[in-house]
Amino acid sequence: MPNFCAAPNCTRKSTQSDLAFFRFPRDPERCRLWVENCRRADLEAKTSDQLNKHYRLCAKHFDPAMVCKTSPYRTVLKDTAIPTIFDLTSHLKNPHSRHRKRIKELTEEDIRRIKERRLASSIEQLHSKKDIEATEGQDAAEEEIKLSTEEKDFRDYLRSLFEIVVMLGKQNIPLETNVPEGVERDPSNFQALLEYRINAGDEALRRRFEATAVNVEYLSASQQSQLLEVCEGTVREEVLMEVRESRFFSLVTGDLVEFAGERHLPLFLRFVDQSNALREEFLDFLPFEGDEASLVEKLETQVTDGWGLRMEDCRGQAHVATGTFATKMKAVAVGLMGKYPMAMHTPCSTCALNIHLANSLPFPSVQVVMATLRKIDVFFKQSPSLQAELEKAISVYHQENDEKAAELKEACSSNWTEQHNVFELTVDLLESLLLCMDCIRDNENVKFPDAVTGDAYSIAETLADFEFIVTLVILKNALSFTRAFGKNLQGEALDVFFAANSLTAVLHSLNEVFDNIEVYHEFWFEEAVNLAGTMEIPVKVPRLFLRKHRSADTGEIPPETYFKEYVTVPVIRGVIDEVDDIFSQSNLKALKCLSLVPAIMGQMKFNTSEENHADVYCKDLPNPDTLPAELHCWKIKWKHRSKEVRLPSTIHETLQLSDVKFFPNVNCFLKVLTTLPVLMLEDSNSSETSRKRLQTYLSDTPIKHRCKSLAVLHINSHVKHDLDVMVDKYCRLYPEDEPEHGVEAEISTVVI
Repeated sequence: MPNFCAAPNCTRKSTQSDLAFFRFPRDPERCRLWVENCRRADLEAKTSDQLNKHYRLCAKHFDPAMVCKTSPYRTVLKDTAIPTIFDLTSHLKNPHSRHRKRIKELTEEDIRRIKERRLASSIEQLHSKKDIEATEGQDAAEEEIKLSTEEKDFRDYLRSLFEIVVMLGKQNIPLETNVPEGVERDPSNFQALLEYRINAGDEALRRRFEATAVNVEYLSASQQSQLLEVCEGTVREEVLMEVRESRFFSLVTGDLVEFAGERHLPLFLRFVDQSNALREEFLDFLPFEGDEASLVEKLETQVTDGWGLRMEDCRGQAHVATGTFATKMKAVAVGLMGKYPMAMHTPCSTCALNIHLANSLPFPSVQVVMATLRKIDVFFKQSPSLQAELEKAISVYHQENDEKAAELKEACSSNWTEQHNVFELTVDLLESLLLCMDCIRDNENVKFPDAVTGDAYSIAETLADFEFIVTLVILKNALSFTRAFGKNLQGEALDVFFAANSLTAVLHSLNEVFDNIEVYHEFWFEEAVNLAGTMEIPVKVPRLFLRKHRSADTGEIPPETYFKEYVTVPVIRGVIDEVDDIFSQSNLKALKCLSLVPAIMGQMKFNTSEENHADVYCKDLPNPDTLPAELHCWKIKWKHRSKEVRLPSTIHETLQLSDVKFFPNVNCFLKVLTTLPVLMLEDSNSSETSRKRLQTYLSDTPIKHRCKSLAVLHINSHVKHDLDVMVDKYCRLYPEDEPEHGVEAEISTVVI
């Protein structure tokens, strides 16, 4: 979202100018002077905090002596800067023009007070200019003097350190080397790179370490931690600056990640950047500790205090979770919505809806199925020879049906355990999977290592259990009613729009199944029995249930009755409840407003009713009172377009239109709507999404080599970084580490 200058008769905005834009100061007195000089009567009633958050002035309204460029990327104001350069008369040449920024008429007392203050300000700025002119010729010399002492050496030294840390993060190189216990330790990767740079001619590092003993570490563990903390914070702040500019965002979490024996929750933010592109960026790992209420408080604190954002601007939340962790995150989502109702809980576009629904069911047999599917996925990704073994087993079982065999081989060649039809595929592949695992664990030709055969044995034992088979068949049939609906949710905008309008039919079908559960369960159980029969697996009640109920002497329970009571009924009821929960009326209203996309309007013959659903984001709009008229004009614009004009088919395409700015409510509405996690990212098939970079990092990095800060740097390697900013930040945060405070003493304390 661009910054617009708040000065009267100034039309500059940040996206059309290289000028710096400055927030109104938080200090109430300075802020009052800014408002007074602007002559904006409408700003006088606003607090300094409100002005600081929502209003800016461009650099053209400040005396050049008050503006300082501290680096190629950073321009700041002096602490005493007051805007004094304004155009307060050009609007008089066109008295009939409509002005958003009304100029306040001044009384004689106002004029007298402003003259006195301007005189004082002019004297101060005159002195400032004279000081600048007097020292202009000396600046270079003074800077050289300033930077030629120990401080310059220290800053150059820090710059080299940060350059090494950033390189380690981007290349995913751990700080420590992998040395078994009892073996003589080589220098760490960090120290080895320091030595390499010193030998390559880095004078700043050489001067720092030339007197250091060769058997000591160049940096203590605490200093390395400080460097990592500053690097991580600087990179994160670059992303957060863009999020603050866009204002609205959604919070997305991933599956748990382990660091140093502790579990952490990956946090992503989804927002629309200044180029009107939807992005989902990784921000941090949150320690996963405590109960649900504690996690809600931690998330809230992280977003507000840690990142400087407002949870009131959060418009969506999605949590990709598995097992018992999924139940906990669902409670966290409910807790956040209780505090912030606009933070709608939705599915995540990166996870198939049927997989999300199955993961959310807190039943042991269902979680065994889901855990086994994840284990199978990891198993076959270990080696192409394992995939070849599965294809061989498929050929054996379907030797009389080449077409079916080819179809299954093609399906299992990709990430089939993450697809919408994963349960149908697993049922079709079950016999082949069991044969494959049996062949691998037999290992007749000793092709596979013991670890692989052990995994194959574990998976085979699970696949050959009737409880697994019947649960899998029930999931396949129960979730067949949501499969097409979920696939449309991950489709184009038109597919999502029609999915939102079909939810009533989906729920009707599920409730019809629940009302006739006896009939449906009979067919599903028979299918499971037939499948188990072909695999020679006995039909029986789980051993654990029999052991628990043996002492109760309740009599023998038939398998069909047991699985109806303990699997089929809970699964159907759980699916209905979860669909109801994640597709509330507010969620559906928002999704139905996708009819603002011109292609959907055209598909509906321009007979859409956005105004009936637009109240969901009414408070976020710049001019909600004009929304009905604006929606009418928006519809007319596309209805009466010329024939050669193609209707944009996505929100992204619509936001890229040059004239969408003339429809501020529509523009804002689409930006807020597209942040909902349920909508697909434009580049979701690209390997460059932050979620895929996280997955790559986790798969490429052993747990013992994982470092939270380096992970943040690696996943955000595409984010620009400024080494000078890192150096400045380090000097502010750790002044005691500067040379005059004896940093050399700390450096030489850790012996290898």
